[in-house]
Amino acid sequence: MLQIDLSNKVAVLTGASGQLGRVMARTLARCGADLILHYFKDEASINQVMLDVMALGRRAVCVPGDVGSEAGVTAIAETARRTLGMPDIVVINAVQQIHPWSVVIEESIEDYESQFRTCVLQSVHLAKAFVPELKRKGWGRVIGINTECSMQMFETYSAYVAGKRGMDGVLRVLAREVGPFGITVNQVAPGWTVSEKDLTKPADDESYRQSVPLRRRGTDTEVANVVAFLASDLSSFVHGAFVPVCGGNVMPTI
Repeated sequence: MLQIDLSNKVAVLTGASGQLGRVMARTLARCGADLILHYFKDEASINQVMLDVMALGRRAVCVPGDVGSEAGVTAIAETARRTLGMPDIVVINAVQQIHPWSVVIEESIEDYESQFRTCVLQSVHLAKAFVPELKRKGWGRVIGINTECSMQMFETYSAYVAGKRGMDGVLRVLAREVGPFGITVNQVAPGWTVSEKDLTKPADDESYRQSVPLRRRGTDTEVANVVAFLASDLSSFVHGAFVPVCGGNVMPTI
């Protein structure tokens, strides 16, 4: 039986205190990875995530910071060096929330700037901080969390889509640059996902579910499972991919 084995691997996960982040953290830990858990402000949630990871028999450390800044990512790298060691797996998950979204002529410039910082510049800062060590090792995984919205481009989505499409461009170029060193770079693009928070109340999502060929919303665990696969040796020849996890709601075409 095939198994996802991340034993003896260290993963850095940004945005680990969020709904999807905490599920990815536990999933990677169940596969054997130790975790460097980044968070922005939610200290109570990240402490619980750390306890969950440790309860699974894995090591975990937490580090706060603004991943849209060089200083914030430098703090993550410094924490890694003095604790678990430099990561083998980099999961780019954090993004600044800007809801409610607005049409282009009403969206604030600050919202566009926040999405650029936390999607594009986060990816660049993390690559600068961790890819050199991955190249030295000759093995590594960089996994960006994108979104189905990047392909849909619906009204009011402009700031979020601009940030995520910029992230896509950075990671596709990075994939070409680091592939010769045994490092894979891929993206996971969730749809409107059922989170642990949603399980406590019904969601008004009938129209969305009817648009999805599988006629349902995905779960955080289904997204996290794809991340774990891409982090493992099972995905050793998957590179430069944009993988929708949205039940077919968007389908990249040839």
